[in-house]
Amino acid sequence: MRRVTTSKESPATRRTVLCGAALAALGLTAAACGGSDSDDAEGPDKPVDLGEAKAVPVGGAKLYPEQKLLVSQPEKGDFKGFSAVCTHQGSLLGEVDGEVAVCPLHGSRFHVDSGKVAHGPATKALPSVPVQVRDGKLVAGPES
Repeated sequence: MRRVTTSKESPATRRTVLCGAALAALGLTAAACGGSDSDDAEGPDKPVDLGEAKAVPVGGAKLYPEQKLLVSQPEKGDFKGFSAVCTHQGSLLGEVDGEVAVCPLHGSRFHVDSGKVAHGPATKALPSVPVQVRDGKLVAGPES
């Protein structure tokens, strides 16, 4: 007896199965890398004490990884604060290299004095975070 089929579908080939699995894995990887949708990307929602203002060098910057903040002091007494969460895929910036802060994930670089992108793949600047000096200490976040 001969088998008759009415469907034009053919069974999945090994190549089709492997390509599907690879695409699924890429989708999971992209989801794991995520975007910068977290609330942390915009900075703290209440004032955060960062310690001594003198810890941030004049003409340089310092990362505060636990607070996810980057603070620079372009000129003596002029402090600028930014989220230290990369705007490309939400990774925490890893180091300050001269006048730029570097994301270890894909190499995006941001100017420490403005938060603007110095080198992609990021295309958006780091969000600003207010920073004040109170009694010689830095306080970041909204005013209390």
